[in-house]
Amino acid sequence: MQTNAMKEIRIEKLTLNIGAGKDQTLLEKGMKLLKSMTGMAPIKTVTNKRIPTWGLRPGLPIGCKVTLRGKKAAELLKRLLESKANKLKESQFDDYGNMAFGIPEYIDIPDVKYDPEIGVIGLEACVTLERPGFRVKKRKLCKGKIAKDHQIKKDDAMNFMKTNFGIKIGEEE
Repeated sequence: MQTNAMKEIRIEKLTLNIGAGKDQTLLEKGMKLLKSMTGMAPIKTVTNKRIPTWGLRPGLPIGCKVTLRGKKAAELLKRLLESKANKLKESQFDDYGNMAFGIPEYIDIPDVKYDPEIGVIGLEACVTLERPGFRVKKRKLCKGKIAKDHQIKKDDAMNFMKTNFGIKIGEEE
């Protein structure tokens, strides 16, 4: 049976994020970790709001992130899922085909060695899925909405992850 090529789901991007708060030394350690893991230069994320009780002001760097696409994203996602023992919770998927999970210690990731300068810090991985035709919602001219039957639902995302990455969802040990 032939499947509809326009219904095939693929990984749009994998975003790795480390939140550091006001601590600039933790931010520099996070930048070094992301660069060593991905080989790409991460960018600093800055706050837009003033929150006096937390000591935050607009323009203050509070975290760093790096975005991977294509084959690099799929390869790194496999390793990140191995650190979670290929198990995810249903609550880690949203209604629009995205998923996010945290890794408490980066040394759990296969092929990542402990660096005494970095210490032990965690990171968050966010995966965005897409189908052919999703460019319509992002293009500069004549932006449009994705039709409801073409959107990626939670079940579609869970099935994609089960078949392509062999993960188990919602099963307790």
